[in-house]
Amino acid sequence: MSQHKASDEINYAALAKATRVTPGSRVDLRKDFDPGYKDSAFTKTTGKAALEKAKIRLFELQDRLYAEAESAVLIVLQAIDAAGKDSTIKHVMSGVNPEGVDVYSFKAPSATEREHDYLWRHQLVVPPLGRIAVFNRSHYENVTVTRVHPEFLWPRTAHKRPHHLWQERYRQINDWERYLTESGTTIVKLFLNVSQEEQRLRFLERVENPAKNWKVSPTDMAERAHWPDYTKAFSEMLSHTSTQWAPWHVIPADHKWFSHLSTFGVILTALEQIDPHYPKVDSDTKSKLADIKAELTAQAPKDDSGKS
Repeated sequence: MSQHKASDEINYAALAKATRVTPGSRVDLRKDFDPGYKDSAFTKTTGKAALEKAKIRLFELQDRLYAEAESAVLIVLQAIDAAGKDSTIKHVMSGVNPEGVDVYSFKAPSATEREHDYLWRHQLVVPPLGRIAVFNRSHYENVTVTRVHPEFLWPRTAHKRPHHLWQERYRQINDWERYLTESGTTIVKLFLNVSQEEQRLRFLERVENPAKNWKVSPTDMAERAHWPDYTKAFSEMLSHTSTQWAPWHVIPADHKWFSHLSTFGVILTALEQIDPHYPKVDSDTKSKLADIKAELTAQAPKDDSGKS
C-alpha cells in the first residue's frame, strides 16, 4: 500500500524503506523485487515535480555536509547494462554543487591496479570528510562479474580456493565497509533493478537512435545471454552484503522517473540521518566579523553629495 499522498510533503524515508534489503535476509531477485514497481501515489508528472523538490533539499544538505566537513558519503551504484546508472548519476549531480562531489567509473583494472589487492583502487578514492563520492560500478564487480567470468579474477591466488572465495570476499567487503562507516563515511548502496524485457527495449532504442549507437556493442548482447547467471550473482551479493552499517537498496528501474525519485529518497534519508550543520563561529570571530562589516561599509562609494 502507498505511504504517500500526492498533496502531502514527500516522505523520502518511506521511499527508502520500501527499497531496503533487510540485513540477514535471503534475496531472490526473480521474485522479491519488482523492477516495474512505481508508487501509486505518484504519476510521472507529480513524480518529476517531487524530484525537483528533492534536488533542492539535496543541494541544501550537501552544502551543509561540505561546510561541516565531519562526515563523508559514498554512493555505490551497481546494475546490469542499460539499467540507468549514467542517467542516475546525471540526475544526482544536477542536485549538488559539483565542487563537493567526485564520480569514479571503475572499468577493467589497469596493470598497476592488478599489482595490488582488489580493494586497493577503491580505497584510494574514498571520499574525504565533507565530500560525496559516487562509484559507477564498484568493488562489487569482484563478486558479480567475476562470478560469471572467473577468468577476470585477480590476484591469481584467488583461483586456489574456489570453494571459499566468495564467502571470503563478502566478509572482506563487509569488514572494509564497516571500517569506513566507523571512520565517518556513510555508505549508500543502490542496485538498479531492471527487467530483461526493459533492457531489450533500451538496447533496441540505442540501435535505432544514431545518437545512442555508441552505447551498444556486441559485448552487450554477449553479456545479455548470461542474464540468469548475473541474476544469481546479484541475488547472492545482496543477500550477503546488506548489513546494518551499509544496507543495500534495490531500486525499481524500469520507469526511470520513479527510479530517480526512489534514489533521491534513499540519498536524502541518509543525509538527514547525518544531519550536517553549518559550523558555528565563536564570540571572538563574531566580533571580528562586526569589525570587517564596519570597514566594508565605510568603503562604500559615495555620490557627488558625499552620501554613500
